[in-house]
Amino acid sequence: TRYLKILDWYIIRKFIGTYVFSILLIISIAIVFDVNENLAKFTQFHAPLKAIVFDYYANFVPYFANLFSPLFVFIAVIFFTSKLAGTSEIISMLAAGVSFNRLMRPYMVSCLLISCLSFYLSGYVIPHGTVIRQNFESMYKNSKKNTSAQNVQLQVDRGVIAYIQHYDDKTKRGYGFSLDKFENKKLVSHMTASEIQYDTISDSKYHWQVSNWRIREMKALREKITYGDKRDTLIMMEPADLVFSKGQQETFTNPELSSYISKQIGRGSSNVVQYEVEYHKRIAASFASFILTTIGLSLSSRKRKGGMGLYLGIGLALSFGYILLQTVSATFAVNANTPPMLAAWIPNLLFAVVAYFCYRSAPN
Repeated sequence: TRYLKILDWYIIRKFIGTYVFSILLIISIAIVFDVNENLAKFTQFHAPLKAIVFDYYANFVPYFANLFSPLFVFIAVIFFTSKLAGTSEIISMLAAGVSFNRLMRPYMVSCLLISCLSFYLSGYVIPHGTVIRQNFESMYKNSKKNTSAQNVQLQVDRGVIAYIQHYDDKTKRGYGFSLDKFENKKLVSHMTASEIQYDTISDSKYHWQVSNWRIREMKALREKITYGDKRDTLIMMEPADLVFSKGQQETFTNPELSSYISKQIGRGSSNVVQYEVEYHKRIAASFASFILTTIGLSLSSRKRKGGMGLYLGIGLALSFGYILLQTVSATFAVNANTPPMLAAWIPNLLFAVVAYFCYRSAPN
């Protein structure tokens, strides 16, 4: 083609091929260990083979492959570039007048393909699979999932505060409900109900039915009281707003995550940091391939005695360091009030500095 020459396609095939091979190899090993660990639970809870294969492992593989994608990229670059350097192919390229910057072009093209695929999977495909996998774990691995909430209070609209004493997500039913409406910081309406039930078959959202309801409306010095047995009403909240389970942010696609964050911030909710971190982390992780590839190429492109062992070890250490730093920075964002965007980008910023110094010391 016009922009990609024979050399570029040669390196791209090597890169993508080694990347896919490393994923298949490591994930296969992970599956073997996971089967060995969970086989007793699968047997104990009578998990059907079809569910194990298609509900659990079919969603287990893309989740962990994408999670450790930076590790696989680094391993692939170190592995095949060291082999090229060991057979003097890198030296031949540089001696033929190919600059190091020109040599980086096919690596960056490969990274672009991997990054786009990783971003699409993490933002639009894997969240749906995560829901299926978590439901399987809840049913067949006895992984306790939070299905109820106590004393939930949230702002459902401007000046409208809802309170539920107890909510059960399995039945979508709440008990001890109240809804207060304020205007200019004055209470103008107070609604109470013994039970509130979410309408799961409605074509639109926010449909609830209240039982044994009572409404007090205050206008100046007058007060109006109405009550009844059952009443359908629109309340700007959903079951997902009431029950928070571990890893819930991983079940939202990017548009759902963005919408949820905006809605919760508008309500003044404080339980939104981990969702913001997840959103920014998906974007930041897509750029990790470029940074780690630059480091890997710079380290392994020089021919040295002893083969690739040393650089493969350095590559693994740096990859695990990146993944560890991701986890630590996310924890700091949740527990130490670090801005979510900064927490998500800290690993990239620090490793970009490492990549720059590695690039400066690369052969030319």
